[in-house]
This record gives sequence, structure tokens and C-alpha cells, in this order.
Amino acid sequence: MKAMLLAAGRGERMRPITDHIPKPLLEVAGKPLIVRHIENLVRAGISELVINHAHLGAQIEQALGDGSRFGARIQYSPEAHALETAGGIANALPLLGNGPFAVINGDIFCDYDFACLHERAARLVANGDTAHLVLVDNPPQHPGGDFGLNQLRVTDSVPRFTFSGIGIYRPALFAGIPRGSIAPLAPLLRAQIALAKVSGEHHPGLWVDVGTPQRLAELDRQVSTLHNAP
Repeated sequence: MKAMLLAAGRGERMRPITDHIPKPLLEVAGKPLIVRHIENLVRAGISELVINHAHLGAQIEQALGDGSRFGARIQYSPEAHALETAGGIANALPLLGNGPFAVINGDIFCDYDFACLHERAARLVANGDTAHLVLVDNPPQHPGGDFGLNQLRVTDSVPRFTFSGIGIYRPALFAGIPRGSIAPLAPLLRAQIALAKVSGEHHPGLWVDVGTPQRLAELDRQVSTLHNAP
């Protein structure tokens, strides 16, 4: 199973920090967000990785290299300008293979166990689904949530949860998007949800969308405190 880490966003709400550092390289307790994902994926037995980038992408390649020091193999999918989530995935399809693959937002912090992704992918294939989404409780900045969840099926009903930025997808979901075009993910997902083709789960643990300097500072304090606890 392969995984794609999304790292092409500009990080407008994180400016001026992201004027000089790409958002996924921002550090929490001394370690870049994207490095935490890479290490967690490798521990889960997922070492074939694809990373897209646009803004300050050379810094990402320089920082991560070919992935060998993490026990991973990293391939890059550069974008001249950010193509949004579905566009970025479609652009990277030639690197992702023919089977279901995981996609993780590079700018989140989460204690979800990536080892679960293997079973979720197998179940997706068995059920004939096109996508599997990990949902979390709604954070203060997004109280309305994104999707409903009913018996492990993602719905458009209430109550709603927030999409974590962790999902598994079949390549066919993005096959109709021309490479290099800008395309958001939500319309694709809603069309598949209407067809009852999207499974899901609720992750009750730690999850932070590291979207602002304030959230980054608070998360850094929280994680540093945990690491320094006796």
C-alpha cells in the first residue's frame, strides 16, 4: 500500500511564518509535522510515499530527500501552482499504483494509528467502495462539521463530524481529472456519498488542524509538556 502526503498548500493563515517555511515543515516539539507522518507511516508498514509540493517545494525535497533515512522511499509530485486536493492527487496518480492508497494532509497533527489503514483498504476493496474517510469531532473553528456517519457509512446527515484529512481512495475516483488541473476533493466525495460508496470511521483521539500561528504554538506547548512529563 502506498501513501500520499499533501504538502502543496500556501498556508495563508499561517503567514508570515509560511512566507519562508512550507507549512508541513513547521515543527511541533522540535520535529516537523510531515516528518511525524513519515515516521508513523513507516512504523505502520507503509514506506512507499508520494509527496506533492508547490510553495517552497525545494525546501521539502531538501529536508526529506529520498526518504531513506526514515526507512521510506519518497517520490515527489511537483506542482507549478497548488492544484487543490483532488487536482494534486490526480496529478500524482502515475506514482500511486493501481490499488487503493492513503492520503494524509501534511499540516495536521493526529495520533491516529496508521496501521489500521491496511485493514480499511482491504475492507474498501471487499465492499466495492471508492473511498474511506477518518472523521473527528468538530473543532471550535469548524463547528458545523463536514459529513455524517451512520454504521461506518459516510452520509450527508446530522450530526456531522469533521474530515480529518486522512483517507483511502481508489485511483478511479480521480481518473476523470486532467493532470495539471485544479480540482477540489469535496464535490467528488459528495457525489460518491450520494451513491453510498464511502465508508468511514470516527477517531476520538488527538487531532489538530495546524492552521494558525496560535494553534501551532498551543500544540507545541501541549506536545512538549507530554514529552517532558515524568
